[in-house]
This record gives sequence, C-alpha cells and structure tokens, in this order.
Amino acid sequence: MAAGNGDEDRGRKDDAARAAWLYYVGGMRQDRIAEELGISRQGAQRLVARAAQEGMIRVRIEHPIAACQQLGRDLSRRYGLEMVRIAPSLRGSGDALKAITPVAAGYLESFLASSEPQVVGLGTGRTLKAVADEMQALDGSAHKLVSLIGNVAPDGSASFYEVVMRFADRTKAAHYPMSVPVMARDDDELALYQSLPHVRSARELAKTADTVIVGIGQIEDDAPLFVDGFITSEELSSLRAAGAAGEICGHVFNEEGQYLDHPVNRMMVGVRVPVTQGRTLCIAGGASKIKPLRGALTGGLLSGLITDEDTAAALLAG
Repeated sequence: MAAGNGDEDRGRKDDAARAAWLYYVGGMRQDRIAEELGISRQGAQRLVARAAQEGMIRVRIEHPIAACQQLGRDLSRRYGLEMVRIAPSLRGSGDALKAITPVAAGYLESFLASSEPQVVGLGTGRTLKAVADEMQALDGSAHKLVSLIGNVAPDGSASFYEVVMRFADRTKAAHYPMSVPVMARDDDELALYQSLPHVRSARELAKTADTVIVGIGQIEDDAPLFVDGFITSEELSSLRAAGAAGEICGHVFNEEGQYLDHPVNRMMVGVRVPVTQGRTLCIAGGASKIKPLRGALTGGLLSGLITDEDTAAALLAG
C-alpha cells in the first residue's frame, strides 16, 4: 500500500512539474496547458501552484520527470552513452531549442562550477549560443576553454555564433579562441592557417580536452554551413550526393557516422571530434536534428547528449 502511495505521489509531482514547464518555459496559458494534459483549467492551475509551493520552480524545473528519465536510460542503452539529459518537450509550440536550453544551461553550470581543472573544447552554433546566454555567472576560473573551430566568416567578419567568449564571460575561465576562418580555400591557405602559432596552440590544447561540448548541423537546404555562407550551393549538393547526414564543427559525416572523404572536410581548419579519449557532449534537438544525431550516435561520435522528449523518442523509434 505504501509503495502504491509513493508511486501516486510521484505521478502527481511529475504532472505538476510538466504543467509548470509548459507554463514558465513554454509560455502557455492555463487553458492551453489543460488541453495539452487532458485536464480541467482549474486542474492545470492547481498543478502550477503545487509546483511553486513545493520549490520546483527556480527559473528551471528542479523535479526530474520520470518519463524523461526513462527516455534517457533507453538512449544510454541503445547508443552506449555515458550521460543523457532529456528536457520535457513543449508540445504544441514545437520549439525544441527553447525546451533544451534551460536544462543544458543548468547542467553546464553545475559541471563548470567544479573546482577540478578541466580543459573544455567548445564547438559553435545557435544552440550553444542560446545555452551560454541562459547560463548564470559562476566561478569556473579553474578551467580552460578552447575553440574547436575557426571563428571568422568568409567575408572576414567575426562569426555571430562563436561561443567561447560567451562561455568565458559566464565562467571567468581562461579561453583560447581559434581566430582564423572556419575553412580554407585551398591547400596552401590551409597550411598557412594551421601553421600560425596561436592556431597551432589552440589545436594542440583542444586535443587534450577532458570534455568537448558541441552542437550538430543538418545537411539540408537549411544547413548552417550553407545558410551562414561557409559553403556554396554546389558544395552542399555535392555533400548530399556523397551521402552526408550531418556535421559537427564543420566536419561532415554520413548516416553511419563516418566522416566523408570530401573537399569540404579537407579544408576545415579546426579539429574533428572526437578529439580525445575524453567525453563528447552534444546539445541538440528538433526534427531537423534527428538524422544527423542518429548518424553521430550510430558512429560513436558522441558519448553524451542533452535533447528533448520528442527528439529522444524519434531517435529510439528509428
């Protein structure tokens, strides 16, 4: 009887946490929450109030939802992952990034607040930028942060989605950007960029990283490499014809998680993950990320993942 009561209470807490997530993170009105959860508006109101009363709400939801935990365990078993965190999906809004960001930020705050020195390699992109912007300031001065990829756009401007400076601002950690273009135009230019002392130092430091934190890109019409002007439409078509499924730090791989022998990959100035025996954590979610995530997970390119419920379920269904 006691066990049953415990399960019932856990279920009520799960419901309260999910309702609070939809209200505070998803920005849903209580009548919409009621519709999503199949309960009355008054029931939704009571669940949100309970979450506040029981201390679950501190900008982020502190109560782990059982369904999310189970998805995490299933993903770990399926793909041999060391660490998985699953954010509750925002249901009708369809905004996976909005759901993932607070969960990822909370995890990284805890990780980077450790006093044990770490070398942390950082990718770039919209997701990591959003996570960095969500993070609270902390003392991570024991660590070193190093870019895995160049931070200069084809027109010579600084990349808007370069994140090492944003993470450094939040943590006060020593940081080592890779201040060169993301990719070279030819072999001579590649050799020149990689011979620069600060680039050589950054690349060598990246190869000692204890933890690598990256996003992931799709190779479709909205591929970040193409949208941001790093590759041409002809190069995008060539990559797709070669079986490209996704990219991490600009390096493109197929559905088996094997990096392509392709001119675009050969011109990338930065390092390819996994770069060390340390862990590689990917933060990503949404329909466009399922194909690249499945490829990267199949090929063992990742050892950790932070994503949302819908993406996790899709990865397990494939």
